[in-house]
Amino acid sequence: MKLCACLFCLAVFVAGLGGCSTKGVKDVTSFTSLKKLNPSQYPEFADHLDFNGLMASIDQSLIYFNRVPMDRRYQYDGDVFTAAHMIESLETFKNFIQDNPDPHELNRFIESSFFVYASVGNEAGEVLFTGYYEPIYPGSLEKTDIYAYPLYGRPDDLVEINLSEFSEKYEGHKRLMARVDTAQKKVVPYYSREQINQLQDFHDRSVPVVWLKSRVDRFFLEIQGSGRVILNTGDQVRVHYATNNGNAYSSIGRYLIDIGEIPKERMSMQAIREWLEQNPDRMDEVLHQNESFVFFQEGQGGPFGSIGVEVTAFRSIATDASLFPKGALCFLQAYLPDPADIRPLKEWETASFFAMNQDTGGAIKGPARADIFCGNGNYAEFTAGHMNTRGRMYFLVLKKDTE
Repeated sequence: MKLCACLFCLAVFVAGLGGCSTKGVKDVTSFTSLKKLNPSQYPEFADHLDFNGLMASIDQSLIYFNRVPMDRRYQYDGDVFTAAHMIESLETFKNFIQDNPDPHELNRFIESSFFVYASVGNEAGEVLFTGYYEPIYPGSLEKTDIYAYPLYGRPDDLVEINLSEFSEKYEGHKRLMARVDTAQKKVVPYYSREQINQLQDFHDRSVPVVWLKSRVDRFFLEIQGSGRVILNTGDQVRVHYATNNGNAYSSIGRYLIDIGEIPKERMSMQAIREWLEQNPDRMDEVLHQNESFVFFQEGQGGPFGSIGVEVTAFRSIATDASLFPKGALCFLQAYLPDPADIRPLKEWETASFFAMNQDTGGAIKGPARADIFCGNGNYAEFTAGHMNTRGRMYFLVLKKDTE
């Protein structure tokens, strides 16, 4: 897995803060996460963004589907479609939008040619949308007085254990991240965030990819899972998720709310950064609440989603991979800030747009959660940092020939 998704996404700052309840939606599986709609129940389809970005994102999903076996199956309510059908579905949709259809033409086309499935969402059928983005920070390939915080690569002593190799009963279980304790002659969980920060020689077993100006920058890169580092030489390095320590994730945003440091209504990525920078003497206390730690590698291109393709700003989303079909075409009814006026307290505008399901995440669980990739730059950072809005999510797939 790559990018935000496997890095627990920006949603970790708002996860559990309300609005994402799945109360009343019990035992949801891939067979029950989507509800097939009658044409009379279809939403009004309109796209408020540029179709060029959507076509680029569709091309990325087509790369994914062409990599997998053509008979791989994808679940939509009680319907099952093969990868070959998914390719036909996306190609059909892409060919149609190339002519930039008006909303009337778009709705008529979808009604006649596509099945539409709604995420069951929470008890009200709603989905909580959060955002993530590609941060850009200054850095250096060498440690200096200014760039003193390492962005670690994969440690030499990190061992990944696939329990299914020991017994079929562990098939599908999460892989364990561990290390060998030679003194006790046994395998133990890998170091937590606090332990890593306390190990003076950790850079000997985990060679830094780059060095950053602050621990806050490093932490936010971990949350996003991918980013760019502008070196002090003027060059640029792209850093990508490599793996993590396997320790459980805990939201520092939730912690700061619980101890009364940031009001729930003010919680955002920007509010967390401001608090950490104003309280350096308490940084360990807060950051160590999250025992998960992410390791990086230098890479080309990207950012990449969990299906191994590049994600596209506002055209790629992360969902629960156990519930929703990978690479699929989606339609979102959400809210976005005005690009010309991105004040924190300004009311966001309603927006609807198509996107591709190309990512997943540790904090993105259940049918009532989705994380929108917002790109990079000021607007992306603002949107990802403040997004915590409810809306609706639909999945579309081409009707079968027999229909």
